[in-house]
Amino acid sequence: MDVVVLAGGFGTRLRPWTEGRAKPLLPVLDKTLLERVVECVPTKMIDRVIIAAGYSVDEMQSFFDSSALPFDVVISVEDEPLGTGGAISKAFSHLTGEGPVLILNGDLVSSVNVNDLLKHHREKNALVTLSLWHVEDPSRFGVCGLEDSGMITKFQEKPEPGTEFSNLINAGCYLVEREVLASLSSKRHSMEREVFPEIAKTGKMAGLEFKGYFVDAGTPTSFIEATKVCVSNRKFTLGAIDENNNWYLDQSLIDDSYKITGSSVSNDVSIGNGCEITDCVILSGAIIGEDCKLTRCLIGESSRINNNSEISDKVVGHGEIV
Repeated sequence: MDVVVLAGGFGTRLRPWTEGRAKPLLPVLDKTLLERVVECVPTKMIDRVIIAAGYSVDEMQSFFDSSALPFDVVISVEDEPLGTGGAISKAFSHLTGEGPVLILNGDLVSSVNVNDLLKHHREKNALVTLSLWHVEDPSRFGVCGLEDSGMITKFQEKPEPGTEFSNLINAGCYLVEREVLASLSSKRHSMEREVFPEIAKTGKMAGLEFKGYFVDAGTPTSFIEATKVCVSNRKFTLGAIDENNNWYLDQSLIDDSYKITGSSVSNDVSIGNGCEITDCVILSGAIIGEDCKLTRCLIGESSRINNNSEISDKVVGHGEIV
């Protein structure tokens, strides 16, 4: 199966972590965000991933050239923003497989079952099949009207509270037949707003709801949530967790001289006595002084937090001193 990951954004919501850094390479526990996104695809179903990207291409190419991933990576470069439709159209020339193509949004960490999605796609003889996720408040999303037949008949973009006809949203993982991809315009356009509604009108768009977890890791808050989801579901092969469900890449950092909850800590990190750290992601080489109180923070590589600092809801840049 060909897999395309849409990673064309600049990662502005995660700045300064993404200043000069490729967002797909940010670590979520012991893997990159890109690997977490692709993790929903069974290894036996995939041998090649095409990344649609428009920035930090050299950094990504260098990383993938030297990595030991179980699949090859090809980068489809966008010289200008093309939207989801244009990006997929540009990536089409890199596809070599057969059958439907799996498209993944590059921020999403989810438990979607691709085998189930593919089975549903074939049973319904669909041109496109969307994975769907139930939300309590769909007013921030585009919702899908799913019939009992398993087919999507209509869409509603960011409905006002109380006007929604569904609580199911597009979960950013979908199968598309190659004839649809071949027909896409190379100009900037949106799959969600321009292509999908027209296909739904033909009766050839299927949808399948899944359970488990679904996190858009594109904001500081949701990036922290994504790491916690991976810890809770034991989605790591390196490192260990303590009795409070914190994850440490270096087990020697598990210590009772400081208090940590809901957090992940990479290697070569120094944490001072008396610290209280809650719901944080701490990357490699960070130095945290004594008696610091950190809450809902992203702490960048080789950064330094001085003694007695109290910080909440902050992204500390790589190498930054606070």
